[in-house]
Formats: sequence, C-alpha cells, structure tokens
Amino acid sequence: MENLWNDTEASKHKDILAQRVHSSRLLGANTDLVLHGGGNTSVKGVSRNIFGEEVETLFVKGSGSDLATIEAKDFVAVRMDAMLKLSRLEKLSDIDMARELKLASLDPNAPAPSVEAILHALIPHRFVDHTHADAIVAITNTGGTNTPDGEARIRELFGDEVIVLPYVMPGFDLAKLCAEVFPKQVTPRTVGMVLMNHGIFSFGDNAKQAYDRMIDLVGRAEDYLNKNAPLVPASGIEPSANWSALPELRKKVSAAAGFPLLLRSNSGSAALAFARHPDCAKISQRGPATPDHIIRTKRLPLFGRDVGAYVQAYKDYFAKNSKSARAPLTMLDPAPRVILDPEFGLIAGGRSARDTQIVEDIYLHTQDIILRGEKLGGYRALGEADLFNMEYWDLEQAKLKKAGAPKAFAGEVALVTGAASGIGRACVQSFLDRGAAVVGVDVNPAVESLHGARADYLGVAADLTSPEAIKGLLEQTVRRFGGLDMLVLNAGIFPGGRKIEALSDDEWRRVMAINLDANLAMMREAHPLLKAAPRYGRVVVIGSKNVPAPGPGAAAYSASKAALTQLARVAALEWGADAIRINLLHPNAVFDTAIWTEEVLAQRAAHYGMTVDEYKRNNVLHEEVSSRDVAELTAEMCGVLFAKITGAQLPIDGGNDRVI
Repeated sequence: MENLWNDTEASKHKDILAQRVHSSRLLGANTDLVLHGGGNTSVKGVSRNIFGEEVETLFVKGSGSDLATIEAKDFVAVRMDAMLKLSRLEKLSDIDMARELKLASLDPNAPAPSVEAILHALIPHRFVDHTHADAIVAITNTGGTNTPDGEARIRELFGDEVIVLPYVMPGFDLAKLCAEVFPKQVTPRTVGMVLMNHGIFSFGDNAKQAYDRMIDLVGRAEDYLNKNAPLVPASGIEPSANWSALPELRKKVSAAAGFPLLLRSNSGSAALAFARHPDCAKISQRGPATPDHIIRTKRLPLFGRDVGAYVQAYKDYFAKNSKSARAPLTMLDPAPRVILDPEFGLIAGGRSARDTQIVEDIYLHTQDIILRGEKLGGYRALGEADLFNMEYWDLEQAKLKKAGAPKAFAGEVALVTGAASGIGRACVQSFLDRGAAVVGVDVNPAVESLHGARADYLGVAADLTSPEAIKGLLEQTVRRFGGLDMLVLNAGIFPGGRKIEALSDDEWRRVMAINLDANLAMMREAHPLLKAAPRYGRVVVIGSKNVPAPGPGAAAYSASKAALTQLARVAALEWGADAIRINLLHPNAVFDTAIWTEEVLAQRAAHYGMTVDEYKRNNVLHEEVSSRDVAELTAEMCGVLFAKITGAQLPIDGGNDRVI
C-alpha cells in the first residue's frame, strides 16, 4: 500500500477543511481503498454563525460525493452538539435520522450529510477516515470449518491497535454500537476500527496522522494476504466468445429489467480466469464483498446466460425476505447487473455507460477478494437477510433516486458515421444529451478524442468502404455497450462541381463507394444488432436536397444520394417485419461544416449578389439551418414522436422553392 503523502504538497493546504479535502483525495485516488463514491471522511472544527458565535462543527462528507474528486463544498457542516445528543437517544428511525441530520446542517442548501455522521462525531479524534479497503474486507469475509474466521484473523493481525465491531447496518444502530463498544476496547495504542464485512476506520489529531494510519493498517493487511493468500495475476487468456450472441443476451436482460440496459464486456485475462475458475458457479454465489455494493451489483451475479432462472431466483429472494419488512416493499427490477460467462468473461449491466463501468470496477475487485477469501479457508459474505435489508434500505435507495428520471435514450446505443465534423459531430452530441451511449466513426482519427474521455462515447477511426472495418467497428460497439439501437448514416463526400461530360469513372466509383456502397454494407451488417434492440432498431439516413431537387455539376453526388434514398425505402419495407423503422432527412445549405470556409462562403454570396448572412438564409423562411438543427431532428426521429413512422422523408432546409 503506497503512501502518497507529500509534505510539500500538503503544506499548500492551510485550513483544516483544505487539509481534509487533500487527504480525502489521496484516499480516493487508490481504488484498493474506495470505489466510486465509497468511503467517508470527516474533520471536527469550529464555525461562526450569523451572530459571530463559535459553533463546534463536524465537517463530514456529503452523501453521494466521491473521495477521488471531493471539494470543500462537498463536506457538510453539522453541529457537533446535535450529533452527540442524537447518539444518546435509545431509538431513531432511518427517516427521522435523515431529517435530524439535515436539520443539524449549518447550510440548508448543502447536500445530505453522510448517514455515518453520528458515528464520526462520536470518535474522539479530529480527523476520521473510513474506507472499504479490499485487503481488510478480504480478511473479514472469511471462515471455514477448520480455519479461523475473519474476526479472529483481524484481532491476531492488529491486536489492540484496532477496535472490532460486528456488522451492523450503517446509521444510528452502528453509531449506538460504537458508543457502547469504543470506550470498552480503546487503549492508548488504538489507531483504528474495523467493521466486519464493511471496512476500516483510522483517526488522528491531524490529516497526515489519520492518513498514515490508514495506509499502515491496510498495508499490513495486504502483507498478510500476500503471505497467506497470494494471488498470481492471470495473463495470456484468450476469449472464445461469439460476440454476435451478446445483443440477444442484452435483449433478454433488458426485458427482465423492463427498460433498456447497456452491457459492457471485459474479456481480460483476470475476468476470464475468474469466470473459468472450476468453482466459479459456487463461490460467485456467496454475496458481495461489502453490502454497500449491492445497490450497484445486486446480491448475486448471473453465472452463465439463463436470465429466466436468475429472474425467478430474484423473485423468490424478494418474496422470502420481504415478509419481515416493517412496511410493504415494492420489488426492484430482477435483472442481473453482473454476468459471469466462461466465454465472455465479465459482463456489467447498467442504465448508463458510467453505471456499467462502476459495476465492472466493483466486480473486478470483488473477484480478487473472493479468491483471497477462498485461500484463507473460504470466502464468506454477509447473510442474505442483512444484504436484503441493505438493498431495500430507504437511505441507500435515496442515493439512486437522486439521479432523477432517466433521459430519453438511457440504456440505448447510437452509432453515427461521419462523426468527426459538421452534422455527424452534432448528432453525436444530440444523442449524448439524451442519455445514449454513442459510437462515433469517421475516417478522420480526430473522431477518437472529439468528446473527451467519457464512458458513454467511443470514437473509432475507420474506412467504411472496407467491409472488414465495418465488422470490426460493430464488434467494438457490441463489446463496449452490448448492442446497437440507433444508426445514423451520415458519412459521405461531396466532390467538386463537375459536369457529366467531364466526370471520370474513378470519381464516379469513389463517390458511389462512399455514399452508397458503404452504407449498404453498414446496414447489412448492423441489421442483426438492430433487430435485437430492446426497443427495436431505428435508422436515420442523412440524404440531401439534391434527391428531390438536383443541380447541375453534381451528378455523382445526386445519383448516390438518390440511390441511398431508394435503398432506405426498400429497407423500410423489408425491415418493418423486424419492427426496425427507417426514416430520411434531406438537409440543404448547412454551412457550419468543414467544407464551408469563410472564403468559400464569401465567394458564393458574391456570386449571387448577396451578403454572407443573406446567402445563409436564402430560403423561404429566411432561416439559417445549422448542423445542430439537423442533429436535433435526427435524434427526435429516433424518439417516441416517430415511433409509428417509417419510410418518411423530411426536408430540413428552411423551405426550398424547388423542393416545395
């Protein structure tokens, strides 16, 4: 466990909250300590109210914040006296606790304080750090018939340097247990606290001391595991999957969920080694590494591809455990979020690309914890009832509900060709804005990084006149997102004006190859994926005003777009049986693209005796048509408003008198 503390860097952070932010980010930078919003940190200090009075204050991480990126505003200031007073109550429901924590906040606009705020207040140290360190959880989650259980191993490893608490649901009950046990177990040597099946706390009088103690305790746990449960990293394992099967699997999982889900596959050696472990079907079904993960991963993964059996097992699990609930519960969707398959490796499901990435990250850590636990005598997770209580805990569910209603294309995948500039680039953004995961393809390599490093965008540089490139592109799409729902055929070229008598065979073939043949190949190869789309496939073809109103000097371009239009019309007839709808847009005079430089615009405007602005608005409505205008309509054609329309052709040109 590497200690990242740097005195020079730390000295730049003067006040206690800045120091708290700094050391929290150091913890968050290590995924072996916390993952995606896990863990908690706090610091005790003083605030001044509007009367200038000093108020003893606990600055605690706000619920849902991520330690890796946390800022000062993400820490909630709550009154210490209120926290300590709450800890002396005999009982406090979750709902009442959440309300009281909010009332104790000094800023009513701050996020909800962590549910562990009372516990942090009770620990008599200024800085308190809490992580779900893999090494600690791997040790606590063990126990076999003839081997020491996790608690015995923790006590053997740390002695009186840590207090050990059995698993209790986070919140008031855990705080009450701490208030009872802490004074009895604490010694002058105590620097931390281990929560069985949950994680570890460290504390100190300053940020460095608390951080150093966390790194030391977890580092010793890692050394213990490396000695007693070493793992040899897997390498050189090749996948054996037929990737065309993944969209059908996604369709079944989405049907079980009741809404589209993305599937992100990981066929790395570590994932394949675990999925092919001879006991994977058994050891993977013992539960998550820590209960906090259950709202992301569900209690168990699906081993294999029998989605129906998984759904029935989940329904049985709900029926069994909901009987003891204090109030009636509504069952969550029963679809798996983790799938382990010997051919695919690890498949992570989610309503967004970020969700799938989080699930994948969590389970890659979980599988190592399971393997370590097996080497220590047997991996043993928390019991089913406790896990159910966490999955259906009001306060945990609130974290998911904070995201609000899903966007229109949440869980769906769009592929846009010609995505490096102009209409294609704008289309990518329009689909991203509606919650889709998007694959942008272009012959220009710039497409790979146009939208930055984000989980919901995959940029692929490819020449679509190559059938092999198309197949490779679609495989990348399937492996990253699980399938394809929406296809935008936008790629094309507009060669310089040339009359028919001067048009060479080579230029004619080049235009046809890109504007027509490549789109035929893309449609043909994408058809099985679109057919398997959970909400049925949609295709939007970007045609041209030249289809209904061609002009001189554009024979190859006009003919190619007319042929593409006819191809799309035939596809609409043929693919209707598969509930795939295909519609066309015919834009004209879209000037915010690479081919329309200021110089070219000025020349064309002068040719017609117009200003540049007049030239841009030279249509019936006198409106300029932008790439974004076309992109927005393209996205809408894939939405609910066009759900019962196929084979339609719409001009988007401000009104062209020749078309009208």
